[in-house]
Amino acid sequence: MLTDFRLDTAGVREILRGPEVRTLVDTVAAEVAASARAVVPDGVPVLVRAYTTDRGAASVVIAHPRGMALQAKHGVLTRAAGAARLEVKEWGAQ
Repeated sequence: MLTDFRLDTAGVREILRGPEVRTLVDTVAAEVAASARAVVPDGVPVLVRAYTTDRGAASVVIAHPRGMALQAKHGVLTRAAGAARLEVKEWGAQ
Protein backbone atom coordinates (compact mmCIF):
# COMPACT_ATOMS: atom_id res chain seq x y z
CA MET A 1 0.00 0.00 0.00
CA LEU A 2 1.34 3.41 -0.95
CA THR A 3 1.21 6.26 1.46
CA ASP A 4 1.58 9.96 0.88
CA PHE A 5 5.15 11.16 0.87
CA ARG A 6 6.25 14.74 1.31
CA LEU A 7 9.85 15.76 0.91
CA ASP A 8 10.94 18.01 3.73
CA THR A 9 12.93 20.43 1.56
CA ALA A 10 13.93 22.60 4.52
CA GLY A 11 15.23 19.51 6.30
CA VAL A 12 17.16 18.34 3.24
CA ARG A 13 18.64 21.82 2.82
CA GLU A 14 19.73 21.79 6.47
CA ILE A 15 21.43 18.40 6.03
CA LEU A 16 23.21 19.48 2.83
CA ARG A 17 24.54 22.60 4.55
CA GLY A 18 25.50 20.72 7.71
CA PRO A 19 28.92 19.75 9.02
CA GLU A 20 28.55 16.07 8.18
CA VAL A 21 28.14 16.77 4.46
CA ARG A 22 30.97 19.35 4.59
CA THR A 23 33.25 16.71 6.13
CA LEU A 24 32.25 14.12 3.55
CA VAL A 25 32.83 16.51 0.63
CA ASP A 26 36.20 17.62 2.02
CA THR A 27 37.29 14.01 2.58
CA VAL A 28 36.41 12.93 -0.95
CA ALA A 29 38.05 16.04 -2.46
CA ALA A 30 41.24 15.24 -0.53
CA GLU A 31 41.09 11.66 -1.85
CA VAL A 32 40.75 12.91 -5.44
CA ALA A 33 43.66 15.30 -4.94
CA ALA A 34 45.86 12.57 -3.45
CA SER A 35 45.15 10.28 -6.42
CA ALA A 36 45.99 13.07 -8.85
CA ARG A 37 49.19 13.99 -6.99
CA ALA A 38 50.34 10.39 -7.28
CA VAL A 39 50.49 10.64 -11.09
CA VAL A 40 51.47 14.23 -11.88
CA PRO A 41 55.17 15.13 -12.07
CA ASP A 42 56.90 16.36 -8.92
CA GLY A 43 56.43 20.06 -8.37
CA VAL A 44 53.04 20.19 -10.09
CA PRO A 45 50.57 21.46 -7.47
CA VAL A 46 47.16 19.85 -7.09
CA LEU A 47 44.93 22.09 -4.98
CA VAL A 48 41.63 21.61 -3.19
CA ARG A 49 39.30 24.57 -2.66
CA ALA A 50 36.31 24.09 -0.38
CA TYR A 51 33.36 26.40 -0.90
CA THR A 52 29.64 26.56 -0.24
CA THR A 53 26.78 27.14 -2.64
CA ASP A 54 23.43 25.81 -1.52
CA ARG A 55 25.50 22.96 -0.03
CA GLY A 56 29.09 22.09 0.78
CA ALA A 57 31.24 21.73 -2.32
CA ALA A 58 34.89 21.51 -3.33
CA SER A 59 37.00 21.75 -6.45
CA VAL A 60 40.26 19.98 -7.24
CA VAL A 61 42.58 21.60 -9.79
CA ILE A 62 46.00 21.02 -11.27
CA ALA A 63 47.36 24.52 -10.64
CA HIS A 64 50.10 24.49 -13.24
CA PRO A 65 50.43 25.74 -16.83
CA ARG A 66 50.53 22.08 -17.94
CA GLY A 67 47.42 21.23 -15.91
CA MET A 68 44.98 21.39 -18.81
CA ALA A 69 47.32 19.32 -20.98
CA LEU A 70 47.70 16.69 -18.25
CA GLN A 71 43.94 16.43 -17.98
CA ALA A 72 43.36 16.44 -21.75
CA LYS A 73 46.06 13.89 -22.55
CA HIS A 74 45.93 11.62 -19.49
CA GLY A 75 42.60 12.37 -17.80
CA VAL A 76 44.38 12.85 -14.48
CA LEU A 77 41.45 14.44 -12.64
CA THR A 78 38.82 12.26 -14.32
CA ARG A 79 40.68 9.11 -13.32
CA ALA A 80 41.24 10.41 -9.79
CA ALA A 81 37.54 11.18 -9.43
CA GLY A 82 36.65 7.73 -10.75
CA ALA A 83 39.02 6.14 -8.23
CA ALA A 84 37.07 7.98 -5.52
CA ARG A 85 33.86 6.42 -6.92
CA LEU A 86 32.56 9.73 -8.27
CA GLU A 87 30.56 9.98 -11.48
CA VAL A 88 32.13 12.39 -13.94
CA LYS A 89 29.82 14.15 -16.39
CA GLU A 90 30.46 16.65 -19.14
CA TRP A 91 29.84 20.21 -17.94
CA GLY A 92 26.18 21.09 -18.50
CA ALA A 93 25.15 17.47 -19.20
CA GLN A 94 22.11 16.14 -17.39
